[in-house]
Amino acid sequence: MKTYPITAAEYLEAEKTAEVKREFVNGYVYAMVDASRRHNLLTVSLATLLNTHLQGTGCQVFVYDMKVRAGGKNDTMFFYPDVMVACSHPSDKTPKDSYVEETPKLIIEVLSPSTEQHDRLSKLATYTQIASLEEYLLVDQQDMLVDLYHRSGEQWQLTQLRNGDQLVLSSVGLELPVADIYQEVIGVV
Repeated sequence: MKTYPITAAEYLEAEKTAEVKREFVNGYVYAMVDASRRHNLLTVSLATLLNTHLQGTGCQVFVYDMKVRAGGKNDTMFFYPDVMVACSHPSDKTPKDSYVEETPKLIIEVLSPSTEQHDRLSKLATYTQIASLEEYLLVDQQDMLVDLYHRSGEQWQLTQLRNGDQLVLSSVGLELPVADIYQEVIGVV
């Protein structure tokens, strides 16, 4: 890969054979960090719950190997969300790039100590500029705690939920106890 900055096209092509996943922010690439056991278990739990719920709906669940194009009209960014849901309609055309999702309805990030600030600030600001995005869910891996950002018109509203609360993902029509997300993770270090 050439020295920085690089074009989005160069990044996308290089990423197909890269040994380490990297995210792209306006010409610069950043290597991603490894995920812990808890992080992986939470990601699989969320993807499984969503995939089971969405079977036969035309919606697709993607996990950490699918990039999302994000940012405003003056930005070009590509991230690897932990979990993402996109719903196609019969009139939708074949995606421009089979490695990139451009119209997600739901994005989920499992928080890690090394990435939490980035997920809560930079990614929140970037993801909420995606016109199709309806919800952004942040899942804590240490405590049964989730933060749900939900689009309400042009504004985003935050709801914090804990163990005992009911999580309602309106974007995909799923309602479940917060504890269900953590069911296979309790006691895992």
